[in-house]
Amino acid sequence: MDFGLWTLVSNLGRMNHRSVLKKIPLRVDLFLGLAAKIHKGLFVLFLIQFVLVWLNLWTPFPGFGNARWPAGVLLVLAAATVLSSLARQLPAQNVMLASVIIVFIAGTVQTIGALTAIPFGPYVYLPAIGQRLFEPLPWAVPIIWLVAILCARGVGRLMLRPWRKTRSYGFWLMGITTSLVVLFDFGLEPFATQVKQFWFWTPTRAGLYWYGAPWVNFVGWAATALVILSFTTPSLINKKPVKHPPDYHPLVVWILVNAFFATAAMTHQLWAASAVVVVHCIAAATLAVRGAMW
Repeated sequence: MDFGLWTLVSNLGRMNHRSVLKKIPLRVDLFLGLAAKIHKGLFVLFLIQFVLVWLNLWTPFPGFGNARWPAGVLLVLAAATVLSSLARQLPAQNVMLASVIIVFIAGTVQTIGALTAIPFGPYVYLPAIGQRLFEPLPWAVPIIWLVAILCARGVGRLMLRPWRKTRSYGFWLMGITTSLVVLFDFGLEPFATQVKQFWFWTPTRAGLYWYGAPWVNFVGWAATALVILSFTTPSLINKKPVKHPPDYHPLVVWILVNAFFATAAMTHQLWAASAVVVVHCIAAATLAVRGAMW
């Protein structure tokens, strides 16, 4: 009898203890919203650096001259803001995995290309591009690919937003992303070869050239982009059944980077290059905004 009474009292004590615990307010998560704050901070820094480097293309202000570090900082901030934006929608480990895959594949292919001329054609990196990760790969080249792939995919997602639930959505997204990456290179090549002298194309019998770049270079970019997307897409798929609002951030970064290329081309009277960049940006932005508002 004493044992039963003791059990009853003990159970009542536990129930009372639990009810008290339920009334204790939970501690506020100190990291709640931290990702959004980091993203905003990086994006603001990117915008500030973009304005300074862009002005330096055609005015004496802010006096960077031919220094390499301002463009390097801009590239790093572009990659950082794109990754932080992606981390708001996907787990951080997915974003990191996709980034490593992009950098590794792009770096490997570009190294092979510089050594063997496959798959882009014969080219040589010049000292103006900056430090090498290892010979012959400059540190900036894989980062350029990272920005190009993730921004192009973000713009493609906006374009295809009305059809995101169709069976062929993934294939269309890979195709549009690849096309946008190739168009990105149409703006990059004149900037890198004619404006900044980052690399030099060895003349070949290719027949068709775009400011020194042979036509096979763009085929190589398309093939490399498809390989990268084949390996990174599983990491970039949002497996949570949560509907996110349209993310315009990749489109903004995409337009700004291409506007930078177009401005540089104009300052050097590369009118065909600037026209191609402006036209494809207007078309991509129109389709992206229309798709996002569907």
